[in-house]
Amino acid sequence: MRKSELKRETKETKISVEINLDGEGRTEIFTGIGFFDHMMNLFAAHARFDLKIKCDGDIEVDGHHSVEDIGIALGTAFKNALGDKRGINRYGTFYLPMDESLAFVSLDISGRPFLVFDGGNFAPTVGNFDTELVEEFLRAFAFNAGITLHAKILYGKNSHHKIEAIFKALGHALRIATEHDLRNPDIPSTKGIL
Repeated sequence: MRKSELKRETKETKISVEINLDGEGRTEIFTGIGFFDHMMNLFAAHARFDLKIKCDGDIEVDGHHSVEDIGIALGTAFKNALGDKRGINRYGTFYLPMDESLAFVSLDISGRPFLVFDGGNFAPTVGNFDTELVEEFLRAFAFNAGITLHAKILYGKNSHHKIEAIFKALGHALRIATEHDLRNPDIPSTKGIL
C-alpha cells in the first residue's frame, strides 16, 4: 500500500495529513474552512485516495495560511507515498462537467514542479473561502508533490461549480496518473528516473 503520514507545524498552522493512494475515497477532513473541507472531500473521493487532514490554523486572520500550508503538507505526503514512482502511468488528464461549468486538468508526475492555472473570474468568496486560494492551493500542492499541473476552467458562471469542477478533475487526473501501468512495471521515463 502506498501510504504516507506527515505533520507540519509553523507559527501559523498545525497540520497532520495521512494519505493512502490505494484507498477507497474515505476521508476525515477538518480545516476550519467549510467550503475547503468540501473540496478536499470531493478531491479524495474522485481520486479514490483515503485522506485525513487536520488543520489548526490562524483562520481568524483569513484562510490563506491554512490552505497554502495544507497544499504544502498534502503535496509532500503525496510525493512520499509514491516513492520512486515505479510502475505508475505518470500522466493524467480529465475534463469534468459540473452543471454549466467545464474544467480541465492535465498533469505529469515528472519531478519537475510547475503550475499553469486559468480559472477565469470567480466571485470573491464562496462561503468562508477566499476564491483566490484555489490557485494558492494548487501551486503549493504541485510544487511540493513534484508535478507539472495545468488546470483551466473552460467556461462556467457559478463560482462554486467552477471550483468544484477543478478539484474533482484534479482527483480524477491523479487517479489516472497514479494507477499501475500493467505494461510497464519500471520507472515511466526514458531517463530511468523521475
